[in-house]
Amino acid sequence: MNLLEIAANAFATASILLAARNSIHGWWTSIIGCTLFAVLFYDARLYADVTLQFFFIGISATGWWMWLRGNAGAPLPIRHAPPALLPAMGFAGLVVGLGYGALLHRFTNAYAPFVDSSVLVLSVIGQLLLMRRMIENWYIWLAVNMISVPLYLSRDLQLTAFLYACYLASNIYGLWVWRREMHRAGATVPA
Repeated sequence: MNLLEIAANAFATASILLAARNSIHGWWTSIIGCTLFAVLFYDARLYADVTLQFFFIGISATGWWMWLRGNAGAPLPIRHAPPALLPAMGFAGLVVGLGYGALLHRFTNAYAPFVDSSVLVLSVIGQLLLMRRMIENWYIWLAVNMISVPLYLSRDLQLTAFLYACYLASNIYGLWVWRREMHRAGATVPA
């Protein structure tokens, strides 16, 4: 554990907790945390995670804008993903994850390239759903965090692994808060 890992995790934790509370401030804290994580993961040879951080930086700026003005100038409401979207994203994610994992395996010294690529792909899907305020993002983040904890432990990133384990609880909290807000807004929330 070093100062970089501590700082990256502090900003990432703030971002996740703010997102769980449905706060727009989660986006700028995400940009800072992702920048720090890019450096940390590069040092750990988790190259798919480095790529993911650059994606997160760009998508966080876009998500910030969308939450402010993405619904014809009004904030986006919390909603469900269209029924066909999740299977389509799942299939595309499988293809991209296997392909990127194969590239990392063949052309780099990446550690656990297929596991690392699955974290990348699921995180992209989760982030796309989050930026569109689709409640299913929390289920994707649960999967990401369950995969990430053992991956980060295997690279001696104990603090990061611990916090990703804690993020599981924040995912459950975020799901609960968003479901409650959907209910208050009059949207149908399945059990």
